[in-house]
Amino acid sequence: MSKSGLLSPHSRSEDSPPRRHSPSQAFQQRQPRQSPSRTRRAIPSQKQTLNKGLELTATSGDGFTGRLWFCNFNSQIANALIIEGDYKGSITALEHGYICATEMCYQELQMFFATSILHVHLMQWSDVSLVEGAVKRCNMLWESFSPEKGQQCLGLLFYNEMLHIFYLLRVCDYKSAAQHVDRVDAAMKSDLERTQHIREIKKEIDSVNLSLSRPDLGYRDRSALSEKLRRLEEQLNSFTGVSSTGKESIEPAYFGNVKRAFGDKLELAPPPIDGEWLPKGAIYALVDLSVVVFSRPKGLFRECGKRIQSGIQTIQEELKKLGIDDVVKEVDLQHSAIWMAGVYLMLLMQFLENKVAVDLTRSEFVEAQMALVEMRNWYLRFPTILQACQSIIEMLRGQYAHAMGCYNEAAFHFVEASKMTQSKSMKAMYQIYAAVAYICIDDAESSSNALDLIGPVYSIVDSFVGVREKTSVLFAYGLLLMRQDNLQEARLRLASGLQITHNFIGSLQLVSQYLTALGNLALALRDAGQAREILRSSLTLAKKLYDIPTQIWVLSNLTSLYQQLGEEGNEMENQEYQKRKVEDLQRRIGEASMSPHHFELIDKVKLEAHQLSELDIKRVTAGRSMNVDLDIPESVGLYTRAPMPASNRLMDLDFGRLGRHKN
Repeated sequence: MSKSGLLSPHSRSEDSPPRRHSPSQAFQQRQPRQSPSRTRRAIPSQKQTLNKGLELTATSGDGFTGRLWFCNFNSQIANALIIEGDYKGSITALEHGYICATEMCYQELQMFFATSILHVHLMQWSDVSLVEGAVKRCNMLWESFSPEKGQQCLGLLFYNEMLHIFYLLRVCDYKSAAQHVDRVDAAMKSDLERTQHIREIKKEIDSVNLSLSRPDLGYRDRSALSEKLRRLEEQLNSFTGVSSTGKESIEPAYFGNVKRAFGDKLELAPPPIDGEWLPKGAIYALVDLSVVVFSRPKGLFRECGKRIQSGIQTIQEELKKLGIDDVVKEVDLQHSAIWMAGVYLMLLMQFLENKVAVDLTRSEFVEAQMALVEMRNWYLRFPTILQACQSIIEMLRGQYAHAMGCYNEAAFHFVEASKMTQSKSMKAMYQIYAAVAYICIDDAESSSNALDLIGPVYSIVDSFVGVREKTSVLFAYGLLLMRQDNLQEARLRLASGLQITHNFIGSLQLVSQYLTALGNLALALRDAGQAREILRSSLTLAKKLYDIPTQIWVLSNLTSLYQQLGEEGNEMENQEYQKRKVEDLQRRIGEASMSPHHFELIDKVKLEAHQLSELDIKRVTAGRSMNVDLDIPESVGLYTRAPMPASNRLMDLDFGRLGRHKN
């Protein structure tokens, strides 16, 4: 074995080829990735060498060492095949390794190959039954681990749990995914406590060593301090396997571009499987991001804010280690830093995207504006590494414009975003967002444009994995039917969408919006009792989310309800409250509009970065693929947006007027 242990798609040694896929690249769509020509030329040679290694292991007998080498070579072959986009071949190589590990009765190695196989299935997703089978096998293996063994395989725990989260998000099983998020969050907190305890022990060791260095120290005191030092070093070794001199008992594997100090690693398992899936900082940031993803739809914005701040701080520290400051650009990066920079930059963009979403939900438009401008600036500095973020930024520009009431501009940016992505799911969602913006414009041409966007998505909605697209298109279609005065049909669509949202998605904002639309329909259909109950529930949710536009939408419907019932006291009280909310919203919009960034963001000009030279593009993409998709439910990346984004609030839809028109 090499000094760095088992080489895999998740670890590498100093003398092994640099990895060519990152966490976000590893979770890509089904199409093969186009690697640079230099990489393509290197892969056949690498595979030839590895196949020769496999031939040698066949002549070495069935000993433990020979089988371990067999597993090692198969893991490296799988990695090489992934680079070529040969998912089937990669899975075959990993299955060979898994069978060998099973014959060795080596549980940790079995788990390593099982998670790697699940990883590749999530990348390809050609057959749901195969993915489900890979998930079940991982569950069975992990459950066979004793608690002690599980503690020794912290890296495998994070790897397995995060893959489960990606899988469950894709199939929209948010309730089950939440359990795995809680598990990795608890594991992270436990490891942080352990790390802090190690720091305290080291600090105490330093203090004892300083005392022992005193020349006037008496024999009895020196003996007592020496005994204390021995006990402290034993404690340190029990935690880390490292002595106070800082030398590790076994040289660990590491991957990436900077050799990290001990304690910065989350080893998959004890040697020789002591590589890592991602650096500890990246995994901890990913855990924080997962918590944000699950907290935001529930309106837990305080927790979201803490985790976003924590994640961004972690990433900024890691970027500084790579020499990336406020002025460094993509072309300035050292080749060895490109891959790891891509990992952290992608994570950073995910945190900023969530910050924009939270701020827009809470009508903190200036804060959202600043985060969106920061995303744009990062993209302009690293356009190749962050190419996948172009459509996301364009979509967020649409959300910002929509939240500011600029619906024509919002529709433009959503349509442009749909042209920029290759993801079937993201394209569908962007088209739905554009349709909602057109509905808000409220004229015949815009309604026709909305129908042109909704129709194609609605016709294939059952072809998507999960129900995210279905809940969103049912909401948009229901609103369009309301515009067309087809209230009964709209009610059926909205009721169906609400049930799916409640059962599978759990987004309070989308539930609130569904309830508001259904409350308006009940009002239009003269069902005052149901309208009152539904609208009050919607207002409660909108208040919890600090969602001012939705509150105004609900309040306008309640005013119409009180007018219909002749409840003048409630009507006046409600109108006064609505007036205060409208003034608050107008003040917030006015503050954001004063910024010069406002017009840059809503302007009908799509985001485009300065094009690098062909040589620079090859240099950057040699360390990182350009074809990255971060949308977990569709392509299993790093993050999923909530089913209904923050800005789709339809705050200016006068559903009270619609109801009166029917009367």
